[in-house]
Amino acid sequence: MRERARIDEIVSSHVTLKPAGVGSLKGLCPFHDERSPSFHVRPQVGRWHCFGCNEGGDVISFVQKIDGMTFTEAVEYLADRVGIQLRYEEGGGPRRTEEPGKRQRLLEAHRVASQFFSEQLFAPGATVARTFLAERSFDRSDAERFGVGFAPTGWDALLRHLRGRGFTEAELIASGLMSQGQRGIYDRFRGRLVWPIRDVTGETIGFGARKLFDEDQGPKYLNTPETTLYKKSQVLYGIDLAKREIAKNKRVVVVEGYTDVMAAHLSGITTAVATCGTAFGSDHARIVRRLLGDTTAGGGLQLASGASLGGEIVFTFDGDAAGQKAAVRAFGEDQRFYAQTFVAVEPSGMDPCELRMAHGPEGVRALVEGRQPLFEFVIRTTLDTFDLDTAEGRVAALRAAAPVVAGIRDTALRPEYARMLAGWIGMDSESVRRAVAAAGKAGVPQTLPAPVRPLPPTPDDAAPAAPSGPVFSPPDPRDPVARLERQALVVALQYPQFVPAEEFDAFSESAFATPAWRAVHDAIRAAGGMAGAAAHPAGQWVEAVIEQSPETVRGIVNQLAVAPLPEDRENVIQGYVKGVIKAFVDLGLTRRVADAKSRLQRLDPAGDQEAYGAAFAELLAVERERRELREGA
Repeated sequence: MRERARIDEIVSSHVTLKPAGVGSLKGLCPFHDERSPSFHVRPQVGRWHCFGCNEGGDVISFVQKIDGMTFTEAVEYLADRVGIQLRYEEGGGPRRTEEPGKRQRLLEAHRVASQFFSEQLFAPGATVARTFLAERSFDRSDAERFGVGFAPTGWDALLRHLRGRGFTEAELIASGLMSQGQRGIYDRFRGRLVWPIRDVTGETIGFGARKLFDEDQGPKYLNTPETTLYKKSQVLYGIDLAKREIAKNKRVVVVEGYTDVMAAHLSGITTAVATCGTAFGSDHARIVRRLLGDTTAGGGLQLASGASLGGEIVFTFDGDAAGQKAAVRAFGEDQRFYAQTFVAVEPSGMDPCELRMAHGPEGVRALVEGRQPLFEFVIRTTLDTFDLDTAEGRVAALRAAAPVVAGIRDTALRPEYARMLAGWIGMDSESVRRAVAAAGKAGVPQTLPAPVRPLPPTPDDAAPAAPSGPVFSPPDPRDPVARLERQALVVALQYPQFVPAEEFDAFSESAFATPAWRAVHDAIRAAGGMAGAAAHPAGQWVEAVIEQSPETVRGIVNQLAVAPLPEDRENVIQGYVKGVIKAFVDLGLTRRVADAKSRLQRLDPAGDQEAYGAAFAELLAVERERRELREGA
C-alpha cells in the first residue's frame, strides 16, 4: 500500500510542494499556520515531517490527519485510489459490505450523475432552479463551487443517461439514484435543485434535493436513501470543503441546511457543515472529534478554565421554537466533545442564508462571533418560559433549570453555572446550590436532556495509550558531536545504498553518545543494519526501522528520514554520504585514542610494565588506524 500510493502525489493534492534538494520536497504545513515552509516530504522513503509542529509519518498517517479518517478508512481510501483489493482476516476489524469493485462502480455512478445534474442547471428547462439560487444571492460561480445541479422533470432523464454509460439496473438501484415502481425503475430526483453530498475524501456518495414546483407532491427536501455508500447519520454536507479549515482553526460551525453551508462559506465561515435530513447525533460527533484532533474516548469534558483543548463546536439554529429545541437536544451531544460548545442564534429568526441576503457576509460572521456557551443558552431558554417577577415563577424556574446544571458532567464547571443561575433567577446562591445538588441525586427527568455516557471506544476511535519507551530530550544542535551523529543516521535512513555496510554495521552499541541517536541506532541494528537495508526498497527500509523502534523513538526516526541534507547536488550525493560515514568513523577512533591515553595515564609504568606496554601498544595501533583513515581516499 505504502509503495503503490506515492506520498508526493497524495500530499500534492493538499500542499504545493517545491524541490528542496536531492530527493526532497517542501511546502507550507497544512496542519499549522506558518509563513516559511517547514513541511518536508521524501518520496523515496515514503515519509513526511513538519519541522515546525513536529507532526510526521507515512502516506497513511497523512491521509488520516488531513481527512480526519481512522486507520482503516485511510487504508481503504488509498486502496481504492491505487486499485488494490483488500483482504480482511477473520475478526480483523470492519470490512466493506460490498466488493471493492462494486463500490467503485457506485462511486462512478454518482460522479456521472453529479456532472449530469450540474450541466442541467444551465439548460433551458432549469430557469426556476436558477431563479431560486439568484433570489438567495448565489450566482453561477457559487453553484459551480458547490456542485449544485438540477434534476430534470422527466421520469427517466438520469436513467437514460446512466444506462448510456453502461450502468446496469442492479447498480442503479443499489446507488439510490433510482426508485422502484410497478413498471420498473425511475429517477428518484425529478424537477428539483440538487446538491451533491460528499464524504470526507471528496467522493460524491449521495444527493440532497429541494422541491421547486407546486405540483411536486414530495417533501420539501428529499435525500438519497440509505445505501452502502450513504448513511445519513454518518455524513455531513460540506465536510469535504471544511475539513482542512476545521483541522487548522479547531472550530466547527454546524448549520441547518445546504444553502446555509453555502452562505457561511461565501461569508468566510469556511468551517461550516450541515447534517443531511437528520439531527446531529453521536456518529456526527465522532466525525467532528476526529477533525478537531480530539482523540479522547467519549470526547472528554470542557475545562473550567475555559481553555479549549479540543477546539470549538458552534451550533447555529433558527431563533424559532424548533431551533431552540434543536439547541437543547445538542446539550446531550455537547458532552461527547473535549471542546467548548456554543450556540449562535439570530434573535429575529434568520438563518445564515437569510442573514447574508439581508446584511451581507458581515452579518453571518457576526452571528458566529456572537455565539454563547451552550450550557448558558439551554439554561436561559429554560428560564424564558417562566415569570421571574413572581415568587412562584422563580421557584418553578429553579426546579426546571436545576437538573440542567446538575447534568453538566464537568464537576469544576457545575458550581460556576449554579452561581450564574442564582443571578439569572434572582435567588440566593445557597438555595440554588442545594437545588442543583438535590437534582443531581434524584437524576435528570426524561423531559430534559440526560447526560450522555461516553461512547465505548472502538479499535479506530479509542483513546491512545500512554507512549511506551524512554522520552528523550532534543539534542543540543550546537554540539558538533551530536550533529555528526545525527547526519550519520540521516544518511543511513535516506541513502542506505551508499552507506558502506561493513563500516556502519561494525559500530558498537556505544558508538553513539547522544541518547536519542543511540536509540535510533539500536532500531537500525534491530532491523538488520545496512546489510538488512539492502533487502528493502527505501520506503520499506524506513518502515522496518520504525517497526523496531519503541513508540517514543518512532517520531525521531521519521524526522531523520525526511530531514533535508546540506548537499543538494545529485551527482555528488554518494560521495557526501561516504564522507559523513568516514567522519563518523574518525570520530569513533578519536574517542578510542582519548580513552587509550586516559588509560595509559592511570597506569604506573614501573609498577606494572606489562599492562603499561599493552596500553601503549593499543594507543599506537588506534592512532595508526586513524592516520590511515585520514590519509586514505
